[in-house]
Amino acid sequence: MKRPFQSFGLACLLSLAVTGTQAADIIGAPTVEYCRVAGTSNLVLEENIGALKTEVVRLMDEAVSVAKSSEWVNSSRPAFVWASEAKVACGMAYGYLKTNYRDEDTLNKCECFHQRMVEYMN
Repeated sequence: MKRPFQSFGLACLLSLAVTGTQAADIIGAPTVEYCRVAGTSNLVLEENIGALKTEVVRLMDEAVSVAKSSEWVNSSRPAFVWASEAKVACGMAYGYLKTNYRDEDTLNKCECFHQRMVEYMN
């Protein structure tokens, strides 16, 4: 007669083996594009650093406003989630811009997450 602990251990090992197989299958799956910005955003293309700072601050302020709004915090739509992501990404992009460094990754994320926020608001 097997003890319950041994059966549980065997079940865990089988579960790990199956999970590992599924994980390998997921890796080969195509990735989903969450941003309509394929590659370079409009922010990255802006050459005037002053205009770029102004636009990043505008996007960040809009995201902060949505993230603070009880309408979106309590909504079933994920606008609040994307607003939270946008305010962080735009804040990081702005921090880099204050030192005159243009970090393309954070600029792309700032614009992308802001666009996603706006999509879910409409």
